[in-house]
Amino acid sequence: MRRLHAHRLGRVGYAEALALQERLVEARKAGAVEDVLLLLEHPPVVTLGRGVKDGKNLLLSPEAFRARGFEVHEIGRGGDVTYHGPGQLVGYPILDLKPDRQDVRKYVASLEETMIRVCAEHGVEAERLEGFNGTWLDAHGARPRKIGAVGVRISRWVTMHGFALNVTTDLSHFGLIVPCGISDKGVTSLATEVAEPPTFEAVTERTGEIFAALHESELVWHDGPPELPAETDRRPRA
Repeated sequence: MRRLHAHRLGRVGYAEALALQERLVEARKAGAVEDVLLLLEHPPVVTLGRGVKDGKNLLLSPEAFRARGFEVHEIGRGGDVTYHGPGQLVGYPILDLKPDRQDVRKYVASLEETMIRVCAEHGVEAERLEGFNGTWLDAHGARPRKIGAVGVRISRWVTMHGFALNVTTDLSHFGLIVPCGISDKGVTSLATEVAEPPTFEAVTERTGEIFAALHESELVWHDGPPELPAETDRRPRA
């Protein structure tokens, strides 16, 4: 059985988390680390995926976002504009899908299924919505609203980026963008949908457990970032 090392990181700046992911991806490709799941939350940040067209789904300029204390980053994941912030559980799996998990759709579905099962444990019925990534409430009803987002990048079958589940997120921040480029559907959070919202820590714990079970992996918990192997010295030798 594979091992999955889940790291509880607390609140981490987006650029710092991205740099950590990139180093982990290279280490995973080299076989220097095992599968990793980073679980964290970000300060307020807007990220622009490869699907962004001329920033049209930003309702403020990047400068105006920064003036309000938001970071703005253009990144290499799929998808459009999204928001991350306090109270939103972000999961960044760094997995090597070789040799027997080389199915992108199945992998993305596992991220959605993780959030669906976490929601179900708190009495919230989440589901998929055909034609859209992520996890939704009332997906086929009168008031569809998104509770979890997905955006991934896969290089040589090693994954990065991942999923984001709204736990106690300030939903007003989504009003500053067109989330994922979808203008006719809403957003929600666990705290909005239940009378007694779960703690962020409890959701983090169950998310790690459910994700590991879906990937048939032995879960190993860590507090703090993973230890990375020393980088190879690439300087030319005399």
